[in-house]
Amino acid sequence: MFRLKVLVLACALPGAQAIAQQPAPTQTLGATPSPAQPQATAAPADPGYDACVAGRLRPQAIARGIPGDAFDRYMAGVTPDRSVLDLLDAQPEFTTPIWDYLAGLVDDQRVADGRAMLEQHRDLLATVSATYGVDPETVVAVWGVESDYGRVSGKRPLLQSLSVLSCFGRRQEFFRGEFLATLKLLHGGDLRDPGITGSWAGAFGHTQFMPTTYARIAVDGDGDGRRDLVNSVPDALASTANYLKQAGWQSGRPWGYEVKLPAAFDTSLAGRTSRRPLSDWVARGVVRVDGSAIAPSDARSAILLPAGKAGPAFLVFRNYDAIYSYNAAESYALAIATLADRLRGGSGLATPWPTDDPGLSRAQRRELQTLLLARGHAIGEVDGMIGTATRRAIRDEQQRLGLQPADGRAGTRILEALRAGR
Repeated sequence: MFRLKVLVLACALPGAQAIAQQPAPTQTLGATPSPAQPQATAAPADPGYDACVAGRLRPQAIARGIPGDAFDRYMAGVTPDRSVLDLLDAQPEFTTPIWDYLAGLVDDQRVADGRAMLEQHRDLLATVSATYGVDPETVVAVWGVESDYGRVSGKRPLLQSLSVLSCFGRRQEFFRGEFLATLKLLHGGDLRDPGITGSWAGAFGHTQFMPTTYARIAVDGDGDGRRDLVNSVPDALASTANYLKQAGWQSGRPWGYEVKLPAAFDTSLAGRTSRRPLSDWVARGVVRVDGSAIAPSDARSAILLPAGKAGPAFLVFRNYDAIYSYNAAESYALAIATLADRLRGGSGLATPWPTDDPGLSRAQRRELQTLLLARGHAIGEVDGMIGTATRRAIRDEQQRLGLQPADGRAGTRILEALRAGR
């Protein structure tokens, strides 16, 4: 199943305590601001959006069992923000070099915080693992990558983003289904705040479920009679394990591991869907990255070369597919898988990425921002988030220092140059 969402690549909040997402205040049509609050500026008129909501979305919601007055109540005060349309083709899983993507998601900070979460929720995770057959490290890795253990869940109002995406741009039918599913969750009581926020694409909660996935997969992990993936860690972690189980997770088996390929390996055989018996790869000379032999078997497996033959190679099994189904991108699935390995005590990848300018961890990104501030660049606070202002400042420094390309990318080369005070 394809789940469209955006991952937050760099969170700078300290500590390992998961912070539940706080609901946004519900907007009410016709409400009068208190004297202490300034009058809000009216949103620009958008007749096309209004016509779509009234003429398409409202009738479809009614047909799905949402009373008209309930629809009007949920949508009261929701105004369009068409800037969400610009994000349709900007998912970091597909636009960011994999060495940058993994550097921000599988860094020492996220590993340390994840190990703290494993300890803090040991009993809960043991129950979840016994119930669904998914190991605690994988469940916590999903949590860490999706929301930095509950710290970063998205700030865009779901009903606003999903209604706009339902009316304009690509994949309107897909987003319309997610919009209607959100209304159903509100009407059924799983969600209680129409102002709930999440990613631009509609994913929300601790482990960023899309609304249709929430409706189909979410479970009540704390036994309170309600599935709450926003404020209940037990519900979120149990639901994540249930998702992986439903996706075909095989208990007690690995997702895969890093391997070394023979010099004459035919790279046309690589690819997640190019499955062969494990014995076939063994016969072709594939070994574990430390050189140890692999026991041959009939297990179906595939070779991944996410950065070509010069970069790390992976042998992956059925459990990798279960992770991949959570968000259909190789870089995403490898982030989950390798973070889980680090949480088990692994030391990370043995083979370097084929680049002379590796990506930065969040700690290194904060250091880079500190150096940029010291040079007078107005980039805002030091938060490890590489936004427009930081990229502009990096580009300015790259040009000043004669570094090419001057692309605004936060890599090791610009960090070392600024450290040296060049």
